[in-house]
Amino acid sequence: MSRPKTAAVRKSLLRIPDGRTKSSANEFGKYEGNPDFVLSLARGIRVIESFEQHTEGLSVAEVARHAGFSRAAVRRLLITLELLGYAGTDGRVYSLKTPVLKLGFSYLSSTSIPSAAQPILEHITEVVHESSSVSILEGDNIVYVARASAKRVMSVGLSIGSRLPAYCTSMGRVLLAALPEAELASYVLRAKLEPLTPKTVTDKTRLSQIICDVKSKDFSVADEELEIGLRSIAVPIRSRQNRVVAAMNIGVHAARVSMEDMLERFLPVLRENARILGNILP
Repeated sequence: MSRPKTAAVRKSLLRIPDGRTKSSANEFGKYEGNPDFVLSLARGIRVIESFEQHTEGLSVAEVARHAGFSRAAVRRLLITLELLGYAGTDGRVYSLKTPVLKLGFSYLSSTSIPSAAQPILEHITEVVHESSSVSILEGDNIVYVARASAKRVMSVGLSIGSRLPAYCTSMGRVLLAALPEAELASYVLRAKLEPLTPKTVTDKTRLSQIICDVKSKDFSVADEELEIGLRSIAVPIRSRQNRVVAAMNIGVHAARVSMEDMLERFLPVLRENARILGNILP
């Protein structure tokens, strides 16, 4: 029987080359000594995540920089992914292949939210002629799990699986408002509030006040904080146990739809359809 890896060996597996990020190593370091934590699996997942928003592919060195691992470790992981059909290479750069979608579809098929939300979102978009979405909170970001598009309203296209920062999005603030006080305080403390536009709220005290207001009003509006020209409104989706499980929003061109219209026309539609979705979730 093979003996468990010692702490020294575990640390060597997390070796960070000079000038590379230490975020992944620090993240995995908290599991040091846990015999049930499979480090190689965690590293493989991190390598896959490194390709997000890199449609042209990445070299071994670039993946190593993004993932925070040595080039030798990354090379072995990429070769393994290639042999399994999840990645391919032209000899210089690697890119993910379509079988990796099965990993995401495994989630979509294991939860009722996406399948239940899709027809409801399509109905909303048909009624208001604007794009609508449902997302969940994952770490410090929101992740889109269902979406119905009308016209493109953002320069960066959104689709199922897209991730956006929670602090400057309407759905993100709705989901943050549902967190227990201790978890919300921890988020605000660690969050890096980048000024994505001149309108982005970057003051933590002000953000806390906004989230408190969202909790009171039970909806959130983000006015050109993520992208100039984009305005959105969101409400929470509650399960039959009255637990916030996701958020639903409508996004519009700010020049076309006023804030008053958002509140008068779209908020009632969102609330009614969020209620319908929540009632059919387990």
